[in-house]
Amino acid sequence: MKAIVVTDPAAGTAGMKLVDRPESKAAINDVVVEVYAAGFVNTELEWPSTWADRAFRERTPSILGHELAGVVTALGYGTTGLSIGQRVVGLSDWHRDGTLAEYVAMEARNLAPLPGDVDFTVGASLPISGLTAWQGLFQHGRLQAGQSVLAHGAAGAVGSIVTQLAREAGAYVIGTGRAADRQRALDFGAHEFIELGSDRLEDVGGVDLVFDVIGGDIQKRSARLVRAGGTLVTVVGPTDVRPADGRTIDFVVEADRVQLSEIVQRVRDGRLRTNIGKVSSLDDAIATFRSTERRTGKTVIRVRP
Repeated sequence: MKAIVVTDPAAGTAGMKLVDRPESKAAINDVVVEVYAAGFVNTELEWPSTWADRAFRERTPSILGHELAGVVTALGYGTTGLSIGQRVVGLSDWHRDGTLAEYVAMEARNLAPLPGDVDFTVGASLPISGLTAWQGLFQHGRLQAGQSVLAHGAAGAVGSIVTQLAREAGAYVIGTGRAADRQRALDFGAHEFIELGSDRLEDVGGVDLVFDVIGGDIQKRSARLVRAGGTLVTVVGPTDVRPADGRTIDFVVEADRVQLSEIVQRVRDGRLRTNIGKVSSLDDAIATFRSTERRTGKTVIRVRP
């Protein structure tokens, strides 16, 4: 099978190669999925799990990518809940070979059914962005109707879903981003927009929840806006930044079949729009990853036509 692999942590995207690899085999409780579309996050090249297994042993060459939409082609021993020929969407384990390949073996529990009326490209754009938004807002942020959310990067792959889910939940959403992102963020449902290069973030006043995808000085300034009892949720790694009378939660997104099914259903109902940026073939994927062109949406690779 064709797959995109990396072997050198110092090489960045220059170290990516499209190669032939043995086809994936299903272990106990696994399935093999024929990948039709896969998502990619640029920061994967900085993740320790890309280069080492859970025992910290080198595991290169590693196949990149962790989001997919495809069709189940094989079941491992003991696998239940899925069937051969079923359309699925899911998030693969960080420490295993990933989804930028024609086939991938992964745990069945990390997959959710993908209805026939949801395109594979749309499905592949949902696992990381959708689950990150869902878990940050509801599992860690405990968002309630009537509260306010400061959604950083509101025109991006994660921020646009944060904005939509928060608004649907009855929250007042203040989006942030670059000046060029204003209309896009408002189109995704932000009630108002703060341009981080010129508007004063402090003019927002107090908010109940900050969803941080930026870190640094923006994270520190945002923490000062959190009301008593509120939460700063961040996905940029561990931090010492704490609101004066609130809490900070830093988390890594986890696969969850039930939550992913809820997200897919919202897409089917028209309550949620995915934010897809560049779409490329597997043959053109490396050139896409190396491009310096600014992209605000999710990069999706069409592995199968």
